[in-house]
Amino acid sequence: MVFTPMAVRAPAPGEDQAPARSKNAAATARPPYTPSPDGAAALFTRLGTLNAGPERSSVRAELTELWLPMAYRIAGRFHDRGEAMEDLRQVAALGLVKAIDRFAPDRGAFESYAIPTITGEVKRHFRDRTWSLRVPRRVQELRNQVRIARRDLIQLPGSHEPTTADIATHTGLTHEDVAAGMEALESYSTLSLDAALAADDDGYNLTDTLGTIDPGYDLAVDREAAKNELRRLPERERSILYMRFFEGMTQSGIAEKLGVSQMHVSRLITRSCARVRAEATGQAKKPHEIQHVKDAIEAH
Repeated sequence: MVFTPMAVRAPAPGEDQAPARSKNAAATARPPYTPSPDGAAALFTRLGTLNAGPERSSVRAELTELWLPMAYRIAGRFHDRGEAMEDLRQVAALGLVKAIDRFAPDRGAFESYAIPTITGEVKRHFRDRTWSLRVPRRVQELRNQVRIARRDLIQLPGSHEPTTADIATHTGLTHEDVAAGMEALESYSTLSLDAALAADDDGYNLTDTLGTIDPGYDLAVDREAAKNELRRLPERERSILYMRFFEGMTQSGIAEKLGVSQMHVSRLITRSCARVRAEATGQAKKPHEIQHVKDAIEAH
């Protein structure tokens, strides 16, 4: 449902302006956005007697149109918060509709109830919809307290940039709460990862500061997992693995150095690697499992 403001006709050139009212009349005049109290009260009374249906919707729409200028005026108070004015007016109009639906004529003047309701709806919009990241409500409130206190302190004669201690003293907050509020001041909107880090031609942006996966971590985990089983290998097999994988020797070179065949070196390397791998991955057979296999073989 889109709400549109009521048109107000301006006097044509040369047309007589409305006569000036007396001083007393001006003092008792209601704000220009406030409808006649008698007419509004009659509509609210009628609205309360109607059930859901076309007639009630018509009265509701008429009340909305009457009070819409007030809602727009409240929305205008937030025009410098970075939100589009049209969006703020829509939110304020939604708050107005909620106020109309919830208002009871015996509560007094409608504007006394509607203004806090509409203002709260706009503030809720800023709290829930305009942050780039979801921030806890308490942190948002700390941000507002710190922002207002900082503004007040800067405006004092001879003031300087307020410190955390200054703001804490002014607001009665703890230093930790002030620090959280100051951090939230910079968290209302986010930067693109393509944002440049400095005004130069180096071309560095935030993406360049992100870390990458370091393969050294996986290597360290693998070494720790294999270390115990490597220590349990026979000395000759440990020497063969060391010469093959740390010194980079070929199988034929190892065989010549140890005085054995290359085929034997290959079998020892395959068997040792399988044993270490099984231990590292938790697939090695436990001693009682090995004995069970031996017993099964002897039984046959």
